Amino acid sequence: MPHADAEPLERVRTATAEPWWKGAAIYQIYPRSFADSDGDGVGDLRGIAAHLDHVASLGVDCIWISPFYTSPMKDFGYDVADYRGVDPIFGSLADFDAVVARAHALGLKVLIDQVYSHSSDQHPWFVESRSGRDNLKADWYVWADPKPDGAPPNNWQSVFGGPSWTWDARREQYYHHNFLREQPQLDCRHPEVQEALLDITRFWLDRGVDGFRFDAINFMMCDPALRDNPPVPNPVKRTRPFDFQHHIHNQSQPEIALFLERLRGVIDSYGDRFALAEVGGEQALTEMHEYTAGQSRLHSAYGFDYLYAEALTPELVARTVEHWRDAPDVGWPSWAFENHDAPRAVSRWVAPEHREQFARTKMLLLASLRGSIILFQGEELGLTQVDVPFEKLQDPEAIANWPQTLSRDGVRTPMPWRGDARGHGFTRGEPWLPFGPDHARLAVDRQNADPRSQLSFTREVLALRRRTPALRWGRLVIREAAQRQLVFDRSYGGRTVRCTFNLGDAEIPLRRNDGALMTTGLVLADALGPYAALLEEIE
Repeated sequence: MPHADAEPLERVRTATAEPWWKGAAIYQIYPRSFADSDGDGVGDLRGIAAHLDHVASLGVDCIWISPFYTSPMKDFGYDVADYRGVDPIFGSLADFDAVVARAHALGLKVLIDQVYSHSSDQHPWFVESRSGRDNLKADWYVWADPKPDGAPPNNWQSVFGGPSWTWDARREQYYHHNFLREQPQLDCRHPEVQEALLDITRFWLDRGVDGFRFDAINFMMCDPALRDNPPVPNPVKRTRPFDFQHHIHNQSQPEIALFLERLRGVIDSYGDRFALAEVGGEQALTEMHEYTAGQSRLHSAYGFDYLYAEALTPELVARTVEHWRDAPDVGWPSWAFENHDAPRAVSRWVAPEHREQFARTKMLLLASLRGSIILFQGEELGLTQVDVPFEKLQDPEAIANWPQTLSRDGVRTPMPWRGDARGHGFTRGEPWLPFGPDHARLAVDRQNADPRSQLSFTREVLALRRRTPALRWGRLVIREAAQRQLVFDRSYGGRTVRCTFNLGDAEIPLRRNDGALMTTGLVLADALGPYAALLEEIE
C-alpha cells in the first residue's frame, strides 16, 4: 500500500520548494537479514521486493539498501568484487531492477551503498594490480616498499586489528588496507581510479536509483608520504591497536572534498538525486561539515554521535544540535540511532523493564530532530539486541577482537515477519544468524494486529512528521537540557511545536500548553512520567 499522507506531503513540497530528501525518513535494509525468498537462510532482493509494502506502510520516504554486489563476503558485501554486479546469493540485476520498480510504484525513493575507499582483493582491478609493477592498474591501489629491515612502511593500524599493511610476494611490496586484509585500499588520488568510480556512479543512476549512501568516505585517500600516525597520549583502556593512534595520515585528507565535488557534479546531472556520506572518527564533525559545505559537495552526512553513545541524554542531543546550526554556511544533517554497525538502542540505552516505553519515546525523539532521519530495519518493531554466542559469530571484527568488541551480528539478525512460523517468516531454512528469544512476540504480523504496538506507534509518529512542516524542516531551538529533561522548539512557517522529553526513570515537572499533538507514557497536568514525551503546538 502507498505510504500514508502522500498527497498532502506533495502539496507541502510544492508550496515550500524543499527537495524530497530534506527531512526525509529513510529506512535501511540489510539484505542478508530482511527477507529470504529461496529458503537458503540468507535474505535476497526478491525478498526485499516482496516486503516493500510493509516499508511503504510505515510512511517513510526512501529505502537505503546495504551492499548486494558481487563479493566473497569477507565483510558481508563491503568487500566488493564487482561494483556493477549482484552477488548470486542476493539474485540478479533483473531482481534489483524489480526492487527499484516496486519501490517507485509505492512512492519510495531508492538509495544504495557505494564503497569507494576499498575493494575486495578478488576484484579484477586488484588482481591485475598485484600481478606486477608495470601493468595498467599497477598504481590503482596503495602500494609501498618495506623498510630496510622488511617491516611495513609505517605504523598505521587496521580498524579490524593489526597493521594495515599486508606483504604481497608477487610485487615484493606491501599493500594498504584500513579494514580487512581482503579489502585493499584504492588509490583514490589516481585520475583513472576517480574516473572508474564516477562511471560506477553513472551505471547505477542509469538503472534508476535516487541516490547513494557513501560508506567510510573519509577513508578514500591517505597521506602520499605515508607518514606515521602520532600516538594517543595517556590513552584510556583500548580494545584495538587502531585506538592507540590519531588517524591523521591514513584518512581524512583534504583532497577528498575535491573529489566529492566531481561526484556531486555527476549526481546533479541526473536531476533530483541525493548523496549522503557516512563519516566516523576523531575528525568526523569537521569532515561532515567540509563534505557538505556549499552547493557543490554532498547533500548530507551522518556520523556516530548516537550510534556509539553509551546513553541518550539531553546534553548529547543539545550538543549535536549545536554542531548543526540552522545557518547558510552549515550543511544538512542526518541522524540514526541504530544501524548495521551499532547495537540496538533499546538494549543499549535503558534497562529491560523500560524498553517498551523507551522505544516509543526514542522513536518520537528521532522524528522530532532537525535533519533527515534513518531507521534501521526492525527498529519500527522495537527489536532488541541478540546475544550471539561466539561459535555462531559471523562478524570478522567481533571474531578478531573477541571478547572486547561488541558483535555487530547482534543487530544484524533476521527480521521476524511471522511470530508462529518456522524461521519467523524470514526463511524456510536455517537463518544465517539466530533470532532473539523475544523476537517472535515482536514479529510484524503480531504487531500489525495490535493498534497499541510499537509498529502502530511508529506509523503514527512518521505520519505526524510528514504532515507537520515544523517537524520536517523547521528550525530547532533548545529550551532546556537538564539531567533528564529535554525541551526544544521546532518552528516553520509561523507554527511552533514544543517537544518535551523525559529521558530518565523518574517523573519531571511539566508546564503544559493546550495544543497536544502526540504523547508517550504518563503525562499529568504538572508532571511527565519516566521515559515519556509530549509534543504540543504552541503558536
